[in-house]
Amino acid sequence: MIAAVAVVALAVPATTAGAVPAPHAAPPAPELVQVGTYAYLTAPDYDPLAPISTVLQGPSTIGLGTFAGLDGEMVVVGGVPYRVGLDGVPRPVAPSTPTPFAEAVAFRPSTSLPVAPGTTCAAIDGLVASAAGTAAEGVVAVRVRGTFTSLVTRSVPAQATPYPPLADVVATQTTFDLGTRRAVLVGFRTGPAAAGIGAPGLHLHGLTADRAAGGHVLSCVAGSDVQLSIEPVASVRVVMPTAQ
Repeated sequence: MIAAVAVVALAVPATTAGAVPAPHAAPPAPELVQVGTYAYLTAPDYDPLAPISTVLQGPSTIGLGTFAGLDGEMVVVGGVPYRVGLDGVPRPVAPSTPTPFAEAVAFRPSTSLPVAPGTTCAAIDGLVASAAGTAAEGVVAVRVRGTFTSLVTRSVPAQATPYPPLADVVATQTTFDLGTRRAVLVGFRTGPAAAGIGAPGLHLHGLTADRAAGGHVLSCVAGSDVQLSIEPVASVRVVMPTAQ
């Protein structure tokens, strides 16, 4: 399959609002590198387009995605891609593993702030939007880490052609109630200016600190030490197949 690359520029303001900036001067806003799009998955089409290595950008890479046939949840932390299958256990995978959808960034947060104990994952979406300011119209890379008093994740089973709609696959998900765990959650908030590129709103995948559990984050409640870090994305480089 021949790959084509499209670059989408996103407006990023010089400063963000409503949060305390990180101690040192932030480097230029990063490029999000992505295989496929959320619109591709919802077509539905779960055929692989490129290897995971396409999106990896070194040891600071964070990201998320899935695998050929929608076979599990991908979590990228510290530049290492993991697959969380129906047993809920994260396992590192080779960068050569093919994917129909993955998005990742070399994460160097420009803004960090504490998350109040008791804050839910649903409320973190608003915190990201407020901290990012006008950049929330585009894509914002997000990392949330610390102790969660309630953390629920999921994975989905592999699919065969003809592929069912994504909503039907999610209806067959396996959920994991992880209780109180230290974890890192990574992902992206996709605003209206980037509709169709990623899942709308805040999309997080996560790993527990001991790497014993993880998956797509369904819900969470922040404990006493949770920190939110964000980085608005300046542009998106999307790898898709060319017309045959």
